[in-house]
Amino acid sequence: METVILNDDQIAQAANFLAKGKLVAFPTETVYGLGADATRPDIVKDVYAAKGRPSDNPLIVHVDGPEMVWQYADLDYKPLAEKLMKRFWPGPLTIIMPIQPGTLSPEVTGGLKTAAFRMPNNQVTLSLIKQFGKPIVGPSANTSGKPSPTEAKHVYHDLNGKIAAILDDGPTKIGVESTVIDLSVDIPTILRPGMVTEDDLIEVLGDVRSDHHKVTQEEIPKAPGMKYKHYAPNAQVIIIDNQADFESAIAKYSQETSKIGILATDQVLNQISENYPKFSLGKDVITASQHLFAGLRELDNSQMDYILAQGFPDTEHSAAYTNRLNKSAGQQHYTK
Repeated sequence: METVILNDDQIAQAANFLAKGKLVAFPTETVYGLGADATRPDIVKDVYAAKGRPSDNPLIVHVDGPEMVWQYADLDYKPLAEKLMKRFWPGPLTIIMPIQPGTLSPEVTGGLKTAAFRMPNNQVTLSLIKQFGKPIVGPSANTSGKPSPTEAKHVYHDLNGKIAAILDDGPTKIGVESTVIDLSVDIPTILRPGMVTEDDLIEVLGDVRSDHHKVTQEEIPKAPGMKYKHYAPNAQVIIIDNQADFESAIAKYSQETSKIGILATDQVLNQISENYPKFSLGKDVITASQHLFAGLRELDNSQMDYILAQGFPDTEHSAAYTNRLNKSAGQQHYTK
């Protein structure tokens, strides 16, 4: 099966694929998702198979508005959740809530009594969901564990022949997955950082905390990215926390191999004299977040042994980038 590339004039065809039980990759402002009918357990199983994703890793349910959420989520959570929806939807915030019994299958929830909901800020996909008439699951449209796709060509590289179609809307604008907040606990808890920051959420909810614990093999994660290896290219990523250390890091790893790639901002790249493959992260941590996954993919396609990637100081705006980069590197930081 050859995967078809569709444009924004072919949304009806994409919706028709979904209605026939096919898998369709779709664009969002964060990363491309892998869509399937969220109400059909047999089809949702195909998502796990196409990605090679563990079945206890829950999926985010994408909707075209709050009204669709309340067909499935526990209505007791409506007042609190709608404060967040009013402020951040459509947008890069995923909200976890308990669900009404019997409304969503274990294939969607990972066997939990909660589910994650998001309304993406992308008109193509909102039109797709509206035309389809039902929510769609949407994990990142990539091989499980690899860098998330921020362009249609990344999806095609990983999933060609495994899914029916890719709805192409160009490069994503944010480049890292949504913030995930869990409302099912006593204190609303951030399970995954994203462009909606902790301070943003505190403004709406008041008391908010972040969960940084490592999920054990016995636990079922409430949100994607908490348990399994994520965002990792074949090359070993090494995080360079101090910009001034790039030259010494290059000298160290070039003793082992000549296959070194550099992933950094323009300011850093302009100061590196060695002629190694480079990928620009732009000017700051915001553009770095947008280009991180694309950079990891491009350098990995060049069959690097090491990718030396720029780290940033801890700020609320660097949390999402740092989270993804640490996971892609397996927490490997350069030391002299």
